[in-house]
Amino acid sequence: MLKKFWLIFPLAILILLSACSSNKALQQMSPGEAKIIGDKFFAQGKYKKAMPYYQKIVNESNTILLADAQLRLADCFYFRKEYIDARFEYEEFIRQFSDHPQVAYAFFQIGICFYNLSLDAHYDQDETFSAIDAFTEYIDRFPFHEKKNEAVQYIKDCRYKLLEKKYYNGYAYYNMSDFPAALLYFDEIIALNNFDELDKKAIYYSAKMYLYRKDLENTDIMLAKLTEKYPDAKETKNIQRKRDKLVKKLQE
Repeated sequence: MLKKFWLIFPLAILILLSACSSNKALQQMSPGEAKIIGDKFFAQGKYKKAMPYYQKIVNESNTILLADAQLRLADCFYFRKEYIDARFEYEEFIRQFSDHPQVAYAFFQIGICFYNLSLDAHYDQDETFSAIDAFTEYIDRFPFHEKKNEAVQYIKDCRYKLLEKKYYNGYAYYNMSDFPAALLYFDEIIALNNFDELDKKAIYYSAKMYLYRKDLENTDIMLAKLTEKYPDAKETKNIQRKRDKLVKKLQE
């Protein structure tokens, strides 16, 4: 064990000295030199290696290089999928350089960061709401920017995820047999009159709850929707079969 320690110890010292030497060299660099090396690593996709050089410029420099270094630092965090830190750096860029030509890009990237932090529809959707707000602000501020159409699509995706969240909430209440609460969520989805899986399932489970209550009037309303929109779906056939069975039972 002692022999192993004396083998590892010199190597650890060597690594420490190398790191100290590297840090000293970085401290002595001019902003221009740091920018050249940072840009080289950035172009190679070596974002972690690029970050200290941009950070040096951000911390120590008031030159014309500062804005670009701040934005590149944010991009480094973004490409490393460190979205919370990336968002902070984009916000810092906007705060310091509100008139910069790339400020629209920074606003857009903040929306992307929130979007990437957004959890699956089963979970809390705070980041999804924040993504919608960020993309909306971006579009309001820069209605003719080149990434506007992308932002619009991201907003649509976010809104669909929120719709999924409503469906999962409704389905959870359905499984708990809290039908009034479940119907509230499903009714919101059905009212949008979309043509998709969420709409079909919302109608289907609403029909099942009405069948359970022996509410033929509302069952027939849901069945009519299923028949019109999804005539060949197994859900439509299932409700039709259960509805006919209920009618027969009630007539006996």
